[in-house]
Amino acid sequence: MRLRLVWQTASLLIACGFAFAPEVAAQKVAITFDDLPVHGSLPAGVTRAQVATDILAALKSSGTPPVYGFVNAVWLERNPSNGDVLALWRKAGYPLGNHTWSHMNLNEHATAKWEADLLKNEPALEQRMHDKDWRWIRFPFLAEGAAATKTDEVRVFLSAHHYRIAGVTLSFGDYLFNEPYARCTARHDAAAVARLEGLFLDAARDDLVERRAMAKAALGHEIPLVLLMHVGAFDAHMLPALLTMYHGEGVQFVSLEEAERDPFYANDVDPRRAIFPDTLEAAVAAKQVTVARRPAPTAELDNICK
Repeated sequence: MRLRLVWQTASLLIACGFAFAPEVAAQKVAITFDDLPVHGSLPAGVTRAQVATDILAALKSSGTPPVYGFVNAVWLERNPSNGDVLALWRKAGYPLGNHTWSHMNLNEHATAKWEADLLKNEPALEQRMHDKDWRWIRFPFLAEGAAATKTDEVRVFLSAHHYRIAGVTLSFGDYLFNEPYARCTARHDAAAVARLEGLFLDAARDDLVERRAMAKAALGHEIPLVLLMHVGAFDAHMLPALLTMYHGEGVQFVSLEEAERDPFYANDVDPRRAIFPDTLEAAVAAKQVTVARRPAPTAELDNICK
């Protein structure tokens, strides 16, 4: 009798237009921020501490797990007050990671020099993180060594020093917007700022769609994505709207550690492993498939408010 009632109820719902759709898994995204404590120009009256405060407030209100901020401690030497940004980050309960001391490009410097720069950054992290996990490295410029031998050498070094790599699989060029924003606010050009806001959200939405398509085309399934952002003034200005947009697209925010438990990131968690493919771009190329991608609005951003 009960089975008959269930079947009759289901038939009635279908007849009335209600479909029993399978539950769709949320797209997991881990947010990360580079270039703490200094990135890009600031509009008049805005401080580095205010940028960090606004970013942290947006993250907290959106319910994101703790977000890694990757540090270049050279800025503490140049201006000790920049340490306020790191203090705010830690007070919020958010972790710090290594971005090398001077934001050194591995592709342009000798391996030993780059490794020394990374080690020089460690005291600033140890001082603020204590016994917490700060041994994550985000390569400046995402440069992991132009030659395979250099890449292998650095990965051996990172493994010996117990580092994991914070890979990037979602990046829409947020850093491109911070300089135009400073110019447009200096000119009090509200229409231009509105244009920047629209371009920013369009770029972020397009990149999310494209990266999900790349994963499906190359791997046959979606993977958790690691988002690269920067501690810039326009990032802080746009973060509430950006997080709202991601929620609307079905994104579930997770920690960096959770995202990188996915097998795709195995060679980041253990740098001694073979490294190809370690990006979605490389995975798509290896699969010999094509995913259409919209170019960043670089030319417009370069010329706006000039």
